[in-house]
Amino acid sequence: MNKTKMLKKNYEFSQIFSKGKYYSGSVIEAFILKNRTNSNYLGLAVSAKSGHAYQRNRIKRLLRENYKNYESQIIEGISIIFLLKKSTKIDEISFKQINYDIEKIFKKAKIIIEKE
Repeated sequence: MNKTKMLKKNYEFSQIFSKGKYYSGSVIEAFILKNRTNSNYLGLAVSAKSGHAYQRNRIKRLLRENYKNYESQIIEGISIIFLLKKSTKIDEISFKQINYDIEKIFKKAKIIIEKE
């Protein structure tokens, strides 16, 4: 599988927000859309209202690290945006909570290749 590329442009995010399918976990939300390429795209969005820069960066690091655990199992041609839920307290989020949510979202979206 090709390495996942990051979404950076505003129009890329807005396209996935408008056309993508919404999935929700306990601390994160995801928008998932199939794209017409052979590579996957990942976007991370944490609101400035969530906390200070070091707190937002910590959440983004946790999201990226958890995504890497599933990167090889995801089918090709998927664009994903992860958002932090507004009701979540940013200091109380753990690696395990994010891992549980990502696994739940990916299984619900049926984008994981099942191991035989």
